[in-house]
Amino acid sequence: MTTPPAPPEPQPAGDATQATPPSAPAGPASDTPSQDAPAQAQAQPAQPITEQQQAHATGIGSGASGIGKCPNCGSSDVALDIPSGELRCNYCRGRFSAPIYQDRDIHELRGLEVGSAAGDIIPSADVLVTFKCPACGAEVVVDTAHALQARCHWCRNTLSVNEQIPNGAVPDAILPFRLTKEQAQAKIQEYVDKRKFFANRRFLQEFTADNVIGVYLPYMVVDSFCHAAFQGEGEHETRRYYVTVGSGNSQHEEARYDADVYAVAREFDLLVDDLTVEAKAEYLDQDMSRNTNNIINAIMPFPTEQAVHFDANYLRGFNCEKRDANIEELRPLVETQTRDIARYRATGLIDFYDRGVRWEQTTVQPYGEKWKTAYLPVWLYSYLETKKDGQKLLHYVACNGVTGETVGSVPLHMSKLLGIAVLPVILGLACMVASIFI
Repeated sequence: MTTPPAPPEPQPAGDATQATPPSAPAGPASDTPSQDAPAQAQAQPAQPITEQQQAHATGIGSGASGIGKCPNCGSSDVALDIPSGELRCNYCRGRFSAPIYQDRDIHELRGLEVGSAAGDIIPSADVLVTFKCPACGAEVVVDTAHALQARCHWCRNTLSVNEQIPNGAVPDAILPFRLTKEQAQAKIQEYVDKRKFFANRRFLQEFTADNVIGVYLPYMVVDSFCHAAFQGEGEHETRRYYVTVGSGNSQHEEARYDADVYAVAREFDLLVDDLTVEAKAEYLDQDMSRNTNNIINAIMPFPTEQAVHFDANYLRGFNCEKRDANIEELRPLVETQTRDIARYRATGLIDFYDRGVRWEQTTVQPYGEKWKTAYLPVWLYSYLETKKDGQKLLHYVACNGVTGETVGSVPLHMSKLLGIAVLPVILGLACMVASIFI
């Protein structure tokens, strides 16, 4: 028996990827186990970070004055103009924007970097912040548990909380709404209309798109520069043929194949840009018996490259929820998603193995990471369904506040759904009975 020649080396896709060519095949038969073969030597990566490595905090450069003024006239009466995505002064009609939140090149990441608002939440942090109004000198208290803006009760100046507070209320960045409420209402109404036939009657009676609200939800946005290594077995088909099996009426042909089995190893560097995960425990709860939070994931992705440095003026007219999850709570989810991205990337490097590859060992080690928090815009409709047994289920219909992607959960009319499901069975039985008497 001769050993088949090694397959051609696959070409890596991307400048940051180093692919290891397949090793010599272990045997020509499909049922022959392969022998372990180490991956060919690659250039040694930089030392991956460890849990003990100290984090470096990086600030966003926002001031702590507590007031966001128009740069043209100095007025504090500033709000978001949704169609343009810019801030507009309601006094002089001037327009301006916060600077784009820019990260450094992911290739340069080493160790763990944490945005100034992404550090661990301090439960005892005071949610009440006192500002001295620069216009009249009066002291104004802002309850950051419920809002990040307040008006001076003497001169009507608007005070905004723009400095970092360790209670999760103020993020590093914010992605402004670009979809107006009217546009979001139309998209959510269209989504529900397409599902009216099977929708719960009470839901249809109570549904109104006027109840759609705009809310900034807290997310953790992660950049990482990683080294991924995979080892496993791959099969390459060499021959396909058919054999006759069975006898009599059960005689039929079955397809058989011969394949070479290879020990396969792949290593490459991986850049993960703006991996986005929810940073609020309520939306991390994916128990479908209580809520339909999973639809929040379905409206991704958000164009996070358009996010700007946080300015509380973007929040005017919208609700917002503060972050209550820390990095270590979110790390398992981020690591799982990063590993999935690496596996997807590896599929582009194994085209030769037409029978597939089974990875037996997967390692993804980061050279460097950057964690930052961001408010991302969502138009949201919620409906609490009370079932006959008293069980409650919270339904959501969500619309991405930038892209317009709309996904939701609509309560079902179970009797109608059951009737439609049983109808084919009844018609089938009727046809059988009719055929007997014909």
